[in-house]
Amino acid sequence: MINESLVQLGGRLRTREVSSVELTTAFLERIARLNPVLNAFITVDRERTLAQAREADARLGRGEGGPLTGIPVAHKDIFCARGWRTTCGSRMLSNFVSPYDAHVVERLAGAGAVCLGKTNMDEFAMGSSNETSHFGPVKNPWNTAMVSGGSSGGSAAAVAARLAPGATGTDTGGSIRQPAALCGLTGLKPTYGVVSRYGMIAFASSLDQGGPMARSAQDCALLLNSMSGFDPRDSTSLERPAEDYSRGVDAARDPDRPLVGLTVGLPKEFFGPGMDADVAAAVEAAIAEVRRLGAQTVDIGLPNMELSIPVYYVLAPAEASSNLSRFDGVRYGHRSAQFDDLMDMYCRTRAEGFGDEVKRRILIGTYVLSHGYYDAYYLQAQKLRRLIAQDFVAAFRHCDVIMGPTSPTVAFALGARSADPVQMYLSDIYTIAVNLAGLPGMSIPCGFGGHGLPVGLQIIGNYFDEARMIEVAHRYQQVTDWHLRAPAL
Repeated sequence: MINESLVQLGGRLRTREVSSVELTTAFLERIARLNPVLNAFITVDRERTLAQAREADARLGRGEGGPLTGIPVAHKDIFCARGWRTTCGSRMLSNFVSPYDAHVVERLAGAGAVCLGKTNMDEFAMGSSNETSHFGPVKNPWNTAMVSGGSSGGSAAAVAARLAPGATGTDTGGSIRQPAALCGLTGLKPTYGVVSRYGMIAFASSLDQGGPMARSAQDCALLLNSMSGFDPRDSTSLERPAEDYSRGVDAARDPDRPLVGLTVGLPKEFFGPGMDADVAAAVEAAIAEVRRLGAQTVDIGLPNMELSIPVYYVLAPAEASSNLSRFDGVRYGHRSAQFDDLMDMYCRTRAEGFGDEVKRRILIGTYVLSHGYYDAYYLQAQKLRRLIAQDFVAAFRHCDVIMGPTSPTVAFALGARSADPVQMYLSDIYTIAVNLAGLPGMSIPCGFGGHGLPVGLQIIGNYFDEARMIEVAHRYQQVTDWHLRAPAL
């Protein structure tokens, strides 16, 4: 069962071929066996999880179940969940038990999904390798000497290792897509505002977006159907009619050329120096397959994309500096055991509670927001952000979707980039511009590179065009088996 899709598992549950308790127990036992090696989960509560599974079985017994009822799902530990420890991968929140559910958790629970536990992540979602977590790095299931990617590395490793059939993640600069690529699964970042940020601990509020991680595009569509929707508690949540993101999956198509009529844009900036040869070979082979399926390709330009890294590392730290000011040891979370006065308590608490990468970004963000530097850095970055978004608007006049690599390399060795923050930041060179523009994007497996490690193909859609992206990914996955391959664990 652990190798079956969400759709297949849902069918088994609804026909009562298997119970949610049996299915959930199978995953819990696998977590107990493999998590000490992979470190994908921070918190597992077997009794709480099985209680939810029993409730799901009761719903199914009454004929009330939906597509996700009884399906076990893991949640990135950035989402608050009532009664669950919610740490955000940080010492600062290592003892915090949430009194409420995030909108995403609430929606999936309402759909009958069972929470398997909370997955490991880079501290406060700041990282590209899942090495900044207070709880230790997540290991890549394909090679445990390699990183899993970040910041949603725990969710990615859990799905890839079949510790969970699906998981939630968040994407601020590529944190769903990059670990999905490095671990060989499908991850989708929706248009900004499609998934509510309520109860999702904030890193950079204008960039953060929750999304699904699963084996296939079809499974991601199923999760996104439940995760999305207007939430009045989030001022950036978009009030739009409900969508069925899997509508294109079952549409009648020419079985030999299902992508006829699709135009794929290939940005020259995605295929220049900087991408490893093994990644380039896999991505080019995937694009050739897309052409064989009937799509036509056109060369496009995103001339300001090269500015996305410096723009992001001005704007995201600025927002982080503001958002993380609430963690001061007064109301909740870590507080230093020894201090002289209130100011000393603030200083000691934050020095002890935050890791090096979080401190680095807080300092950068405070600097660019300070008097005398705000105009020179922050405002300039916002202007450049608009130019990056306008490049995508212009590109979509000539194509339906954009394709290219998700990451310039396959997974790299644990510790290889820890001492070089800039090199680490460049891991997200192909993903960050999508967040700056607020566009939807996804990564799907498209082959293997050096040392047998997965390569991801990135698909970028126009605003609110998630259903088309999912359909394109699904058609590709119908004729390839990269998404079906699993690490030998």
